[in-house]
Amino acid sequence: MIEKETYYQQVQLPSGVVHVYAGPELFKTLDYKVFEMANNNLQIPGQVYMSYTPDVHVGVGTCIGTTAVWNAHGGYVSPSIVGSDIGCGMRVHLTNLHKDELKEVKLRRKLVKTIEKFLPVEDHARGHFSDIRLEHIVKKGLHGLPKKYIPDGYTPRKATSLTHVERSKFAFDENALNRFPEHIWHRSHRQLGTLGNGNHFAEIQAIEISEANREVAETWGMFDGQVAVMIHSGSRAWGGTVSQYCASDLTKVMRILGLGTADPKLLFAPLEHPLAQTYVDLMNSALNYAVVNRHLIAYAIREAGKDVFGSKFEMTTLYDLMHNYAWEERHEGHSYFVHRKGATRALPAGHPDNPEPYRETGHPALIPGSMGTASYIMVGAPSGKANYYSICHGAGRIRSRSATKRLITLNEFTSSLRVGTDDEIVVNQRSLESILDESPQAYKDVDQIIESVVGAGLAQVVAKCKPLATVKGAK
Repeated sequence: MIEKETYYQQVQLPSGVVHVYAGPELFKTLDYKVFEMANNNLQIPGQVYMSYTPDVHVGVGTCIGTTAVWNAHGGYVSPSIVGSDIGCGMRVHLTNLHKDELKEVKLRRKLVKTIEKFLPVEDHARGHFSDIRLEHIVKKGLHGLPKKYIPDGYTPRKATSLTHVERSKFAFDENALNRFPEHIWHRSHRQLGTLGNGNHFAEIQAIEISEANREVAETWGMFDGQVAVMIHSGSRAWGGTVSQYCASDLTKVMRILGLGTADPKLLFAPLEHPLAQTYVDLMNSALNYAVVNRHLIAYAIREAGKDVFGSKFEMTTLYDLMHNYAWEERHEGHSYFVHRKGATRALPAGHPDNPEPYRETGHPALIPGSMGTASYIMVGAPSGKANYYSICHGAGRIRSRSATKRLITLNEFTSSLRVGTDDEIVVNQRSLESILDESPQAYKDVDQIIESVVGAGLAQVVAKCKPLATVKGAK
């Protein structure tokens, strides 16, 4: 049996300690820039804890795969340790289909084309939800949606839209919204219910339940061979605008207070400062937008599914959670302000922060793989408290987009998707060359990532999800 310590190391840097959760092979591959960034991040005053998940890689100001913690009172907030795509996260829906019902490549292609009719994928395409008031969305989250977009609202026993989510509404001082000009409201309204590009996607997957956690999986309504829908998207232009507008404000705050590190892109400010609080308020509005955006993407895919499979097609929410945010949490009786950038919260059974439907089992933690590889559904372990219940958020890039295009051939990408075989992973893009930078070769081995998380005692695998078809946003 391999000891947990094999998957965990404390790395002493000049400015403090960063806790790294990664297996030996993954740890050896970490770039020195990852630790250079950690050293800068550790210079932010009053930091209680900082860690890296095994998918860690270099980002702007802070690495993706970071958990950073301050006391809630007298602490700091850092937009750099949230990320520009505020509220970016994952969503999984369970269907009543078995994978055998999708074994024909022709049918998978039909489903993908139908999804495109209901879900705009072009970069500047308008969403199909012009009757939704954006003001209600950013203020009330899922509770700001008209009833017709909560398809399970009339069947309380099956209703999962508002209950099976990390949080359905984020409260904040709404006066902060007054600083947004009209054109941002207009652009963000147009983008409601759209994927965006880059690593965002909607994927049709087939579930393989882990025997070790079969009881948990079945409690969640899962079965072997079940077709699931996994969605990865965030707050689109709304979150990007929050990051852009607040960056200039907090840069001024840092200059006035004499704060800074060797990295000018690392932004932070005391939580008690009014402009820092404005950022927190606007961040919460972006979290509301992000959760609703994923909900509407799922709504569109549900409509496409009914179009292809008929009115008996079902698609219930398993869970929705984020991996780019900061908020207040209680840990062992203390209040902390916890940042997660490219890190997923994974709570164990019995934790009071679990939504009511998952209080007894722990909630699903949703971990996507790279394009063409498996994704995972996990559940947190009690020993995860050592890392503030943070685990990975995906596979994590090993090379930049430009490097991927330079080093990986189209044939290699095509082969990884098994194009031309009965097992082909159908993709909506007419030219795979346009999304070559999202090929599996651009990412770490997701199985090694999951092995590290399990080996470190942070979470356990409930199910492995194998891709059948993928919908990507066009550039």
